Amino acid sequence: MHEKERHTIILSAVEERPVVTVTDLCNMTGASEATIRRDIATLDQEKLLRRVRGGAEALTPPQFVGLAGRPFSVNETMRIEDKQAIAAAAVDLCEDGDAIIINGGTTTFQMVHPLASRRMQVFTNSFPIAEHLLKHSKNTVMLSGGTIYREQNIILSPFDNDVTRNFCARRMFMGAQGLGPLGLMEADPLLIQAEQKLIGQADELVVLVDSSKFEQRSSLVLCPLARISTVITDDNISDKAAAMLDAAEVKLIVAPRGSAQKAVAS
Repeated sequence: MHEKERHTIILSAVEERPVVTVTDLCNMTGASEATIRRDIATLDQEKLLRRVRGGAEALTPPQFVGLAGRPFSVNETMRIEDKQAIAAAAVDLCEDGDAIIINGGTTTFQMVHPLASRRMQVFTNSFPIAEHLLKHSKNTVMLSGGTIYREQNIILSPFDNDVTRNFCARRMFMGAQGLGPLGLMEADPLLIQAEQKLIGQADELVVLVDSSKFEQRSSLVLCPLARISTVITDDNISDKAAAMLDAAEVKLIVAPRGSAQKAVAS
């Protein structure tokens, strides 16, 4: 990741939360602690943030605390061809008439393009996904209720009595911050609470992650590997990661880069 991209992520993070730690920023960018500390020092000198012990804070504290993790607008531009191929393979699992849940994220967002020609019942907590499907498809679309988080473009509710409990799906499709031996990982407790409710409404959980996510870790586990039915990733997945999924009896689908375009062409 280039320095400019890291600086964009760091500045966005400090605008969302009172204090962002070096560890948080390492997880968001994939950079080393030494690199992040240099970035913070540079941005502090430029008077774009304030360096504090163990991290950084905004010059003006945020009025609304957002979610941990990179903003949708930043993630959207990263590894786009891998995400398109992974999303196309995910839609190939579906049949017209299926009821599915699509969790908000930049990889799951890429499902909207192959879904344009399909007819399914789609429940989502993502504004971009719902908007695109309403404009460009004939799928039935349902949105969850709750608080809108602008940076991630998702709607989350901590309450048990929301509309989520009334929708039952054959499959749920979601991404994650990381995937390892302990399971699926995310960075924010509220995100985990809301996503666990969605997972409970689906027969199968299909995880869409590019191969870099097998190297990333977080302090919070969303669900164990045993709950995952299928993982779809790109062809850069390591033998170690593939063996981990095989040992957990998780089905692995590898979507080579460019396969989404080939599917559209055919």
